[in-house]
Amino acid sequence: MPRTDRFLDIRRDPHSDELLARGGDSEAHSVLQRAGFVAVVRVHETYHRAPAGLAQDDEIRLATNAVGRLRAVGYHVDCDEDFETDSRPASYLPLGASVAHLAERIREATTTEEAADTLTELTAAHDGILAALDEVLTATAAFHDELGGPSDKYIAQRLRHIADEYLRVIHGDLSYLRNKLADRHAPHPGRSTCTGEVPSTEQERSAVCACPPPPRTLPAPPPPIAAGLRR
Repeated sequence: MPRTDRFLDIRRDPHSDELLARGGDSEAHSVLQRAGFVAVVRVHETYHRAPAGLAQDDEIRLATNAVGRLRAVGYHVDCDEDFETDSRPASYLPLGASVAHLAERIREATTTEEAADTLTELTAAHDGILAALDEVLTATAAFHDELGGPSDKYIAQRLRHIADEYLRVIHGDLSYLRNKLADRHAPHPGRSTCTGEVPSTEQERSAVCACPPPPRTLPAPPPPIAAGLRR
């Protein structure tokens, strides 16, 4: 049975005439956001709408683009006739996928050095991911400074506060952990790298690798028997 989170509807709401997209999983939601939709998060539902103030032709282009992108990566999309398309735009790995790959590297790390090397990609002072995020926040703050709206100055101050306080704490804590791991020089006790080679000192003739046997797990002792009353 196909997964229900692989199905979406992109239609105009018959009551409000809003262009709405409903259904899908988090990957589909990312596709919708990159196509230009705005996420609306509720307690029991997350759906997407077109940005406010778009002309109808622009909404049609936005929805048609989203339908093509979603179908190109395997989603089943039901949509209004105006949004039907045979286009299947090429999809590329987003920048976030490269960052998420660091988590996989840490899951596979067998030594503290390997984990430290991965965290270095986050914490490097000049070109680490957190340093780049600080630049993005600073640039976004400057962008709002120049917009001139009544709340834009406050938003700019808030962004700088996030960079100066919260991001600095995250950077400091992760840098500390990275340095501690770099100094530790220890294998991960639960992860070992098997070379598949059998040393000449191996006693078991049928052994196919040099990995040590797993630790023995002793059976749990039986529960204590309650002492009964003697007659």
